[in-house]
Amino acid sequence: MRVVLAVALGLLLAACGGEEFGDLKAELKEKTKDLRGRIEPLPVVKPYEPVPYKVFDQPDPFGPGKIQLITVPTGGGDNKFKPDLNRPKEPLEAYPLESLKMVGVWQQTKATFALVKADTGLYRVRVGNYLGQNFGLVTAISDNQIRLRELIQDAAGDWSERQSTLQLQEVGGK
Repeated sequence: MRVVLAVALGLLLAACGGEEFGDLKAELKEKTKDLRGRIEPLPVVKPYEPVPYKVFDQPDPFGPGKIQLITVPTGGGDNKFKPDLNRPKEPLEAYPLESLKMVGVWQQTKATFALVKADTGLYRVRVGNYLGQNFGLVTAISDNQIRLRELIQDAAGDWSERQSTLQLQEVGGK
């Protein structure tokens, strides 16, 4: 029985190895007889020709231009917004405004103070104190925010003013 099974298997394998796709192979050989390994030539690359910038009366598009801000000084001269660099720095000017947190308000004999947390310290702030690294002068304190006037310098070195607020962050004794 094993012999018969081995002979049948051998005949089956011999039938599979025949020229079953002979007609397809012959047609493929006929269609590809004219083909040689031809490659189209590369396109000609034109040399780079620089174009000079001849519009000298207009601003340079690649130069550092001034940013026009909404708060422009009104006839006060160029030094109206310049900060006093000789003034002694206050402790809260060492921190960026984003890292400071207003945690409360305290009123004492017609004076309103805000409690500001910086790192692990708690500071008492009143109108006229400075906060943040942009020369932020406290202009008003309400129950839920501190209003500041900051002085920022643009890329050209000019100073301008912007309004910022520090919102009440925590309620209670956290």
